[in-house]
Amino acid sequence: MLKKLTTIDRRLIFVLVALAVIIPFVTRMTMGIRVSVPVKEAYDAVNSLEPGSILLLAIDYDPASMPELQPMLMAILRHAFEKKLRVIFIGLWPLGPPLGHMAMEEISKEFNLKYGEDYAFLDYRPGGSAVILAIGRNLKSIYGCDYKGIPLDSLPITKDVTNYDDIALVVDLAAGSSADWWPQLAAARYGQKVIIGCTAVVAPTTYTYFGSNQIQGLIGGLKGASEYETLVKIPGTASLGMSAQSVTHALIVFFIIIGNLAYFVTRRRSK
Repeated sequence: MLKKLTTIDRRLIFVLVALAVIIPFVTRMTMGIRVSVPVKEAYDAVNSLEPGSILLLAIDYDPASMPELQPMLMAILRHAFEKKLRVIFIGLWPLGPPLGHMAMEEISKEFNLKYGEDYAFLDYRPGGSAVILAIGRNLKSIYGCDYKGIPLDSLPITKDVTNYDDIALVVDLAAGSSADWWPQLAAARYGQKVIIGCTAVVAPTTYTYFGSNQIQGLIGGLKGASEYETLVKIPGTASLGMSAQSVTHALIVFFIIIGNLAYFVTRRRSK
């Protein structure tokens, strides 16, 4: 029996792995998720804001990072609008704002939101760190109008926003260097409160900002997104993804154990 396991058709393994990924999504299976301190701190930072406060949300990623960061965006938006916060979207990546529009197509229906009062899109501006510094001086010096061409002074949500003094919290969802720019420039220079949501690859270097209290919270990778979904009590694609990931990892560990056991037993018998 063990000898047969050493010659098992690899296509069977591929099928089992595929099923391990697909079944949790089809059955909507979720697992218990323990919330880490950085994610809880990020949640508390949003939760502590007064209704009507301005949350500046920077979408600094592209479709390649959607599986990790789009669930964060959805969970944070649900939390923000549940708290009656007002959200201003910007993007330091050109493909970021369209992903915000995709999210708001669903979120605005859930909360019956009105554009210009509850949220607004200021679209993409090139320059990266220069944009962050310019907002500290005067938001309207770099964003004269929204993505529709409406002057910011004509929108209720932005007419009284001049700089970081009028912004309660910045949330940056990052797949790259912007995870460094916001703590180093907005937080360090202007004293702006910042939380970072980032891909799992970016998270290890970003933890230093959380440890030094330069940011109020950190949401790292798909696991971090699933933890935030747990806190807002609305399981989404991140929670389902973690279930699929856990089942697949368990299956792989099982194959590793069985494979090694079969190898050592058959080797001993051959001697």
